[in-house]
Order: sequence, then C-alpha cells, then structure tokens
Amino acid sequence: MVQHLYEIRMYEIPMASDEAALTGWLRRAAHIPSHSQLVRGIGDDCAIFRPKNSPEDLLFTTDLLIEDVHFTGRDYSPAQAGRKALARSLSDIAAMGGEPRFCLVSLAVTEQAFGQNRSRWVPAFFRGLLKLAEETGTILAGGDLSHARKVVCDVMVAGAVPRGQALRRDGARSGDEIYVSGRLGGSALGLSTRRGKAWRCHLRPEPRLALGRFARQKLRATAAIDLSDGLSLDLRRLALESRLAAEISLPPRFAGATAEQALHGGEDYELLFTVPPRTRVPAGFEGLAITRIGAMRSGKTGQVLLDGKPLRAAGYDHFNRAW
Repeated sequence: MVQHLYEIRMYEIPMASDEAALTGWLRRAAHIPSHSQLVRGIGDDCAIFRPKNSPEDLLFTTDLLIEDVHFTGRDYSPAQAGRKALARSLSDIAAMGGEPRFCLVSLAVTEQAFGQNRSRWVPAFFRGLLKLAEETGTILAGGDLSHARKVVCDVMVAGAVPRGQALRRDGARSGDEIYVSGRLGGSALGLSTRRGKAWRCHLRPEPRLALGRFARQKLRATAAIDLSDGLSLDLRRLALESRLAAEISLPPRFAGATAEQALHGGEDYELLFTVPPRTRVPAGFEGLAITRIGAMRSGKTGQVLLDGKPLRAAGYDHFNRAW
C-alpha cells in the first residue's frame, strides 16, 4: 500500500483568499517531517536546508518576473529586466543574512519580444542578469528556455549562511528595536511619475546583501525581512511569524514620496530588521541610511501600530486584487 506524503483534500483549499491565506494553507498541507534536513520551509524569505555535519546552512529562494506584473517592455530594456529578475531573488538571500552561491534561470519569451527578435532580446536580457551575477558572486548554473504569450522568468538562487545563524522572520522578541535601511517609497513614486531618481530606483533595485551580513554578524539582528511588498504588509508578516505586535512611527521617505507610498509602496527592496534593546546601530552603512522606526511589543499577534493607531496592511498582494 502506497503512503502518500501529501493528502490534499479539495474542500480544504481556500477558494477566494488573499496571498496569506493561500500560503498558510500550503504550509499546513506541505508540512516538514520531523526527520527532514529542511529546517525552515514556507513562511520565510528563503527555505533553509541543513546538510549533515556541514558548518553551513543552505538557503534556497525563487521569484518570478512576469510581463505586465513586474515589468513592461515599454519601460524596461531587456538588460534592465534581466537585472531585476535576479535582484528580486538576491534580496531574499540578503534578508536572511546570507551569501549567494549560484542561480538557476528559467525564461519563456514571446516570438517578438517587445518589438525585437528574440534572438537579440534574450542575450540582452542575460547580459543584464549576468552583470549583477558577477557583481554579487552568483554563478549562473543552468535553467530552461521556452516560449510563451508573455515573457515569464523564474530565478532560483542558492546561498549559504553559517549553521544556525540565518536571519528568520520568527526570531524577534518583545522589546527588540525595529530598523529599516534607506528611504522608503522611492519605487512607488518612480512608478507613478516615470522620471528622475525615483524612476531609476524603480528600474534598478539594489539587493542589500552586504547590509544583511552586517546585521547578522555585527548587530546580532534577531529577525529580518526584505521590503518587497510594502512596509505595512511585510512588517505584519514578520510580526505574525514572531507572534508579536509592532509599534512604529512614520519611516524615512524618499524625496517626494508620500506617506502612503513609504508605508505601502512595494519594490523598495530595503531591509527591515530587529535588534535587541540598546544595541548600538550606526546611522548608516556603506553610504546607506539605517533608521530606527519602532519596537516589537507583546500584544495582538501581527498588529502594526503607527503612532499608536492600527495600521492596515495595504502593501502589494497578488491575490487580493482585481485581475
């Protein structure tokens, strides 16, 4: 008699849900066996695999880049699209305090990729991706090529971190102070205006790999997450995993960005992390501002308070919107 690892009943699947409900269901359905070397699965920026007798834990993450969802051919050159495809996954490695090792890239393109023959578009795409890969020490190890009605790219990155030292979302403790890097809302401002420094910020995200390692090694950060879907939503995710609430003030804003863009705008790819109370955190790191915005508190799990009032989690949710 065959014993199935996953017994999925259709009536258990949420039929009309947001992204959190769907991933929560998947997390319950795809439970990790107690004997597995996978020590962290769904619920963090990366999965954590612990090889036997290894001094390192391995980090694995994957992110999609989809035409008309994450980029458009009108706004992005092929090289910019390729760079962003890798940057999105590298940002997850940064949030865990890790170091990237290699990536696998699956790319499906249209017959005429944005007015160019795909024999020209694909190499230009990979030139942008490979430039960032070289800058970050990430080896392109393989992948897949195909065709589709819209351009779709999936980038899987493998990284590493010293055994047991990965920055997870569930490590924050009550009283820990909350910090963010950079100034928020720049990408959302750029998307709305399509000009200036904010537009360049949107087109060229910077994965904060060095800062992630600094937060882990020097600041002894207790938890971290990258701000890909907006501060309000991503901080709620960290608070939920740590089973705490969070109290914050308005974060530092990109010049010209509104409070709404700073709180809810996605694709900043800055890091949010927590440290024990009275940790001496510098005001900057390698030219990047680091700002205290609040603290983790006991209270309603997952609740975020802005200046004492509940803050709605209004960041980007792929499933909680009209398609």
